[in-house]
Amino acid sequence: MAAIPPVCEFGWKPVDARLVGVDGQTRSVLDQAGPNGLVVVFICNHCPYVKAVIDRIVREAAELKALGIGFVAVSSNDARSHPEDSFDNMKAFAQAHGFTFPYLYDEDQTLARSWNAACTPDFFGFNADLELQYRGRLDSAHKTAGAVDARRDLFEAMKQIAETGKGPREQVASMGCSIKWKDAA
Repeated sequence: MAAIPPVCEFGWKPVDARLVGVDGQTRSVLDQAGPNGLVVVFICNHCPYVKAVIDRIVREAAELKALGIGFVAVSSNDARSHPEDSFDNMKAFAQAHGFTFPYLYDEDQTLARSWNAACTPDFFGFNADLELQYRGRLDSAHKTAGAVDARRDLFEAMKQIAETGKGPREQVASMGCSIKWKDAA
């Protein structure tokens, strides 16, 4: 069943975390920001929603970098219940799709819980002051290959944020598989 995150809480300031990346380096999530903002997306390797759009995510990351916007992906899924989302499989997934941005592992799920991440993919777009300005979908194609002229919601929102510091008031929520939480026991 698909999960849908809540609407954007404009101005929300995130807590940071230091997480290990698929390249073996430990990084601060927020230190990945560019001079004009940051996109953090929660993804995983097995989700059909992510698999359908991963090449477009990689494209958007590259084009946003040119606008001075940093980009980082985070996997928080429980790899015990979903072995395809293991750290080793994260490495293979990033390599197979040519990631040019950090892919970090939130193994204890602290970041996902503190940010109230809901699904994969779940996009968080911040301005230069690291205030949340976008929490919407990648584009209008959702889980399909996407039309050539599909509206690029994330890109257009982040372009506006880079130029004005403010995100669009109208946003369409992302949709994807729910984050696979570890048992609370």
